[in-house]
Amino acid sequence: MSSLQHNKDIMDDILVLCTNPQIGDLCHAERVFESLNDPSLFVYNLMIKSFTKDRQPEKTILLFQKMRKACLSPDNFTFPLVLKALGELKAMVEGRKVHAFIVKTGFEFDSYVRSSLIDMYAEMGAIEASQELFDEMPERNVVAWNVLIASYIKCCKFEDAISTFLKMEKSGVKLNEATLVTILSACVSLGDLEIGKKVHGYIENKEFKDSIPVKNALLDMYSKCGCMNMARRVFDEMPSKDVISWTSIISGYANSGMLNEARELFDRSPARDLVLWTVMINGYIQCNKFNKALVLLREMKSRRIKLDKFTVVALLTACANLGALEQGKWIHGFIEENNVRVDAIVGTALVDMYSKCGCVQEALEIFRRVEGKDTATWTSVIFGLAMNGESSEALKIFSEMQKKEAKPDGITFIGVLTACCHGGLVDEGLQCLHSMKEEYYIEPKPEHFGCLADLLGRAGLLEQAEKLIQELPYKNAKDKLPFWSSLLGACRIHGNDQMVKKLERRIARLESVSKANQWEDMTEMRRNIKDIRFRTTQRCSSIEVNGIICEFLAGEVSHPEKTNVLSVLSSLRRACNLDHTNALM
Repeated sequence: MSSLQHNKDIMDDILVLCTNPQIGDLCHAERVFESLNDPSLFVYNLMIKSFTKDRQPEKTILLFQKMRKACLSPDNFTFPLVLKALGELKAMVEGRKVHAFIVKTGFEFDSYVRSSLIDMYAEMGAIEASQELFDEMPERNVVAWNVLIASYIKCCKFEDAISTFLKMEKSGVKLNEATLVTILSACVSLGDLEIGKKVHGYIENKEFKDSIPVKNALLDMYSKCGCMNMARRVFDEMPSKDVISWTSIISGYANSGMLNEARELFDRSPARDLVLWTVMINGYIQCNKFNKALVLLREMKSRRIKLDKFTVVALLTACANLGALEQGKWIHGFIEENNVRVDAIVGTALVDMYSKCGCVQEALEIFRRVEGKDTATWTSVIFGLAMNGESSEALKIFSEMQKKEAKPDGITFIGVLTACCHGGLVDEGLQCLHSMKEEYYIEPKPEHFGCLADLLGRAGLLEQAEKLIQELPYKNAKDKLPFWSSLLGACRIHGNDQMVKKLERRIARLESVSKANQWEDMTEMRRNIKDIRFRTTQRCSSIEVNGIICEFLAGEVSHPEKTNVLSVLSSLRRACNLDHTNALM
């Protein structure tokens, strides 16, 4: 290597080869660069570009600083790369210094450098600085306009992005693919179909109607805005489609609850990548079709498709809701065998699955191993323990959460109150509500008061429960009906006949008012009923037997095992009656 160092052209060629993202090796390029005595501006720019593209912004900045110490003057190729790295690092102080250096070296009005400055400030959230830089430009080309629109989107100022797009259109600057794709993403964020349709009209009248990226953005916009008729029209008219096209339309149907249409296209898709499988699985889960999600899992297993973190979480959700422990264990085994990091998201899904399958110890073991526990992870284990009757352990975990300075939210406190309710822990429940308001400044919602009222009722503190329900922050008295009904049950259990009669009268009065209101609304409902698509979900229960999920629908009379099921239920009923008789004797 030492003899080659004197030949500048050969060293340049070696570094060009080493920094090639397809065939090169950036680590080797770094070693070659370090061996050079006097690297040229070309070599510095080559390395800076490679580090920036490889998402190593710290190394980009260090190299830029080294370049300046070597008394080499950056050019209009260097600055955009350095500004991109500074934006990624959110390094405002250093960014302002480089901006000042750009002004000093005369590159301030270079269109690409200026556009990179606009983008850097947007990455740092300083959109006002971005707008000011844009306004000062003597000439604004399509790149500058696109960067400003993208800057507003980065700062979640979608209305400003659309306003800028409309100004750009009026200015006479010719729009390009990047403009259309970017503005359609703003339409998605705002749900602005009007501008989306305007862009659609522009696409149809220009040379972009056969552009796959533009058509994919249009398809995505219609799908995410729930306009599936238009999305399907765009999809069907596309002369060629890629995997993104298929994913967008299937995702749109799945998110709209149109699972038959989604599955029909899923089965037709010429190339099903992991993302597409995950989209279909998530669609089934969102519509409570957990069994069908697990059928897809079995198909993925047979095709040897490797799951990723997001597919794993979706499938664990399905297992949790079905109580499919064996399937859940298989997914857990896959996670361990493939070294999938059990972070907060995966860990929470595992804790939830084991908790809902009744495996409390396994849930706790997973919880202890989760890296970077977040509020959802703590909340999941607290709920799991509470629902499995481990009230004291749930409160112990909550106390540990407070000591670790993890911040509970409103849902966490529902879990804690549920634990108190199941354990009959009145003092702890009252303290929980006090802590919620005074320590964490979370205003209790009716759900929290409802849990506390249930707790007081179960403990026999009926008058306190009654007072609490009366003070619930509901505008309509009929909204308190479930709480009064719960208290009525508690009064019957504790034999308070006086309160039973009082509550029965109150409930009857509220129900009559509620029915009267329903009759008033009936005429309007009949008028609109033709326009409403009712989707009823029949109630069902499920159990896993030898790895197979068996479902039982409410009121079902055609189940193949109906006779055996009824026979077992009859035996259980007789056994319970015998136990009660023995207890009385």
